[in-house]
Amino acid sequence: MKAIGFTKPLPISDPKSLETFELDRPSPKGRDLLVQIISTSVNPVDVQVRGNGHHTLKKPKVIGWDAYGQVVEVGSDVSIFNIGDKVFYAGSFIRSGSDSEYQLVDERLVGHAPKKLTAAQIGGMPLTSLTAWEVLFERLQINPDQPEKNADKTILIINGSGGVGSIATQLAHMAGLRVIASASRPETINWVKKNGADKTVNHRLNLVSEVRKLGFHYVDYILNLNDLDGHWDEIAELIKPSGKVGAITENEHGIDLQKLTKKCASFHWEWMYSKSYYHTDDMVTQHQILDRVATLLDNGVIHSTVTKTLTPINVDNLKRAHQEVETNHMIGKIAISNES
Repeated sequence: MKAIGFTKPLPISDPKSLETFELDRPSPKGRDLLVQIISTSVNPVDVQVRGNGHHTLKKPKVIGWDAYGQVVEVGSDVSIFNIGDKVFYAGSFIRSGSDSEYQLVDERLVGHAPKKLTAAQIGGMPLTSLTAWEVLFERLQINPDQPEKNADKTILIINGSGGVGSIATQLAHMAGLRVIASASRPETINWVKKNGADKTVNHRLNLVSEVRKLGFHYVDYILNLNDLDGHWDEIAELIKPSGKVGAITENEHGIDLQKLTKKCASFHWEWMYSKSYYHTDDMVTQHQILDRVATLLDNGVIHSTVTKTLTPINVDNLKRAHQEVETNHMIGKIAISNES
């Protein structure tokens, strides 16, 4: 089978930064599905992994952590899916990725795909949907099914127009929260409003002043999706006593949790791959989340955040997608699909 990856971390401009390789088609065992890939997307994690390290690898590293496809083989212990099922998932950080003709994935990480969206619209949704769902409803413990009880609560989402922010804004709105999303350009402001933001602030200005100009002294929840170091003092000032802060971005300088002490506020990391990386007992919750996301998408409660599509899945289009993500100006998601 054909797969796209790299053997040495290189800038995306280098001809060998991503290459096509011929690999053996894998066979599923246990709870694994073998999925024929129809569409995928590029996330910041793809860019980070592609550029991480200095050594030449002995075998190609195939990346890609979003997938929509069809089940073509199943392992002996599979119980959720059947051959022929259309599925979507983000997979595992420690297994071969979706930039390939076929991919193995544990069924507990897989959802039944939406039926009313295009292949590209589906392929860009799993990673960001899982991340947003877990941080909002598992880490911050917001109940998605009690919008009336959440109506007096406010969340600040820092970087509302990126991949995770675009779906987190929709899910927070669905849960009944008052949503303040940060955006700095006219096009990103329009985008976050389309996704359900009630108010917007400019993260290039002082967020404390920005939020308080809107009439909010504190907010109940803060979701940080960019530059945790740069925004930490603002977060510590804006979070309400007993409030909750979630973050998905790594920090370089260390954050001072003492700044939350007097407020008895809590801080929560979210890494969507934690369940598959450590093979936790609750891995199957990712299947459950994706099934629910698929229903919400099909029912129009939320919409796909894919704003650009490249066809087909090949080296040139994956490189173009990597370059777009590296600009840090992407609105929503970019998908690469074998179906037009």
